[in-house]
Order: sequence, then C-alpha cells, then structure tokens
Amino acid sequence: MGRSGSWLSLSFGTLQAALEAQQVIGLRLARLAGGGKSAYAEATRMTSEKIFALSEAQAAATIALLTGKTGIIPSRTLALYRRKMRANRGRLTGRHPRR
Repeated sequence: MGRSGSWLSLSFGTLQAALEAQQVIGLRLARLAGGGKSAYAEATRMTSEKIFALSEAQAAATIALLTGKTGIIPSRTLALYRRKMRANRGRLTGRHPRR
C-alpha cells in the first residue's frame, strides 16, 4: 500500500472525519433549532445530500472493484465524505471550504 492507502493514514483520516462530522452536526442542529424556511431547507438538503453521497461512494467502489483496485475503496470513500463535510461546514459557517 502507498502512503495514502496505509492503515495509519486511513485511521487518522477517519479520526479527522469524526471531528469534522461533529462540527457539521452542531452547525446543522443550530440551523434546525432556528426553525422556519432555513430549517426546512437544511433538513431537505441534508437528506438529499446523504442519498447522493452514498450513490457516489457506491459508484466509486464498484469501479474500483471492477478494475481490480479494491485496496483504494476505503481511502476513496473517506475522501469523498470528508470533501462533502468540508463543503457543508463552509456553507454553514459562511466560509468557503478549504481545497
């Protein structure tokens, strides 16, 4: 495995994702607690984003499986979800996500 596919790197990335997820959850809860149109829009968006992210991850995993690159599935899946979380954090805080 290369550097990006090492278990240590994957474990650290998972830890970072857990922290990022908690930030996004807190920001979303604050938005939902505010009620109104923005809360409804956030709930709708959050649901559709989860379905779309899952389908993206499944497609990427299927391609990796069909091309014999199963070792990249965990790191690619984690990268996809972290990218989504950073975008949500940036949107919810009014800042652009880091690239």
